[in-house]
Amino acid sequence: MAAAQQAQAGGRGSRHLIGRCLRNHWCLMAFPVTRLRRLRRTDQLRNLVRETRLTPDAFVYPMFVCAGEGVRKEVRSMPGVFNLSVDEAVKEAREVHSLGVPSVILFGLPDKKDEVASGAWADDGIVQQAARALKREVPDLIVMGDVCLCEYMSHGHCGIVKASPQSLGAAARDAMNTVRVVAVRSSEEKAKAIEAATSPLVAHASQTNYEIDNDASLELLARTSVSLARAGIDIIAPSDMMDGRVAAIRRALDEASFTNTPILSYAAKFASGFYGPFREAADSAPQFGDRRSYQMDGANLREAMREIELDIEEGADMIMVKPAMPYLDVIAAARDRFDLPLAAYQVSGEYAMIEAAARNGWIERDRVMMESLLSIRRAGASIILTYHAKDAARLLA
Repeated sequence: MAAAQQAQAGGRGSRHLIGRCLRNHWCLMAFPVTRLRRLRRTDQLRNLVRETRLTPDAFVYPMFVCAGEGVRKEVRSMPGVFNLSVDEAVKEAREVHSLGVPSVILFGLPDKKDEVASGAWADDGIVQQAARALKREVPDLIVMGDVCLCEYMSHGHCGIVKASPQSLGAAARDAMNTVRVVAVRSSEEKAKAIEAATSPLVAHASQTNYEIDNDASLELLARTSVSLARAGIDIIAPSDMMDGRVAAIRRALDEASFTNTPILSYAAKFASGFYGPFREAADSAPQFGDRRSYQMDGANLREAMREIELDIEEGADMIMVKPAMPYLDVIAAARDRFDLPLAAYQVSGEYAMIEAAARNGWIERDRVMMESLLSIRRAGASIILTYHAKDAARLLA
């Protein structure tokens, strides 16, 4: 009798616990009641509950425009990507738009380069020519213009370079790293030892250091932006990473009556090894040094938030993180913190790795391509610049 009463009481307790769980959302039912695989059984169910979706209207297709006619030269390290003359760029843009991709971004390969990037801001510059042709032939296409000077500079850097001779103290410090203690037995040996010790000092002192003149570069970036807007570019996208460039560009656009031309700032652009194939495509590798003094250190997430915040304060309408997959945490942090439209650039190295691995049979190309784009979208980017835009759009159709 006691056992029966205990069992009955236990039953009432279980029913009471279940009732409480049903009334309180915080009480989660574990296996076997909860089976997450129920919603994964079929493609239709998976699609119904999918949290993140890719659509072609999130894509921007990068294009490299060069002089000439009928030019369609494949970039060796980026299979399927081409340097295009203006007439071929128009054909490419028509195809892109027909696939539902709403936008392209233009990069220029000028005939000649100089130390003031005149090809970037000239009215007849290669990107300006392409912009006019694209807006005439494909008027509904959104045309973005990358604003940077590296492709147009003879030295390949993103701003004006100025020389600064090395100080004697710095030269002595560097030279001392090569000096060693020696024992001498004669005046002749002493003279040789002195010469050996001072030669590095003389060599270091005669070397010239170079730095990017931030403030002088702003004028060229602003001039380039106005020139592109006059040519019909819809969105100005500065990628140079000079301090104060967004404010300078916004001011110049407004003064030239382009108050409605938005700015998509490469706000958090990291100094990355993933840019290698792009530098071949755009012929923009620096002739000396590197870009670490102005592009961001890949270790710094908090600094990236400061960069984005400053660009927003200066007038950026949209913000971008570049590269994409190695910096998904930065994309996610930017999405959580800022309400502006957020773009991410799946850069040339990301594209090239997928293509190379697929050509070697190591991965399923289409599956990995779509997974990589989905990860960028899931991290929070609403706009994705990608060389895979056309192929991804075909798969999404």
